Amino acid sequence: MSEAPAVESVPPPAPGAEDHLALDFVNSAIALPGGHFIDFLDTPESANRWLTEHGLAPADAGVRERCAAQLRTLREHIRALFAARVGGLPAPPVALSAVNDALSGAPTAALLYWDELTGPYRAAPCPTDEILARALATLAADTADLLTSPDADRLTSCGSTPCSRYLLRHGRRHWCSTRCGDRARAARAYARRTRPKAD
Repeated sequence: MSEAPAVESVPPPAPGAEDHLALDFVNSAIALPGGHFIDFLDTPESANRWLTEHGLAPADAGVRERCAAQLRTLREHIRALFAARVGGLPAPPVALSAVNDALSGAPTAALLYWDELTGPYRAAPCPTDEILARALATLAADTADLLTSPDADRLTSCGSTPCSRYLLRHGRRHWCSTRCGDRARAARAYARRTRPKAD
């Protein structure tokens, strides 16, 4: 269960999130100092809000718990793929399968419709029951794009404990936010000060 975070405790989007929705998605669960945890997908209402804020669903989509659970499950599979990429490990087959299932789960072709007054036209169907499938497919597609792009070489996890967010590294920076960088530097300084001196 997530804690209700103060607005100032929520870190800004991680570097790279502005270009890759998948980064914002995996970072929608955030571990904070002091054992606090934020999950922007923990309830149907918060999941609907997250989808709406990212242009993946209308505000009145009516996300149910089953849909929120599907989002959280896909997020964990994508996190597993990111962890494998960062760690130089093989992709977990179940995570790869989940992303591919999401990619193929939404219709992509515009269908043919016929209006009695204006005649034939094409449009992508998007009834309410397909909103989640389209959102999952969009998130999976961005994941696949990120992992197969040159940006994948810059993918890393935040180097500040307890943070578990992912980012695209810029230069030597290995932190998702200034706050995490400050915390990591303070921890290193404290470790140096408290290290026993060699005789």
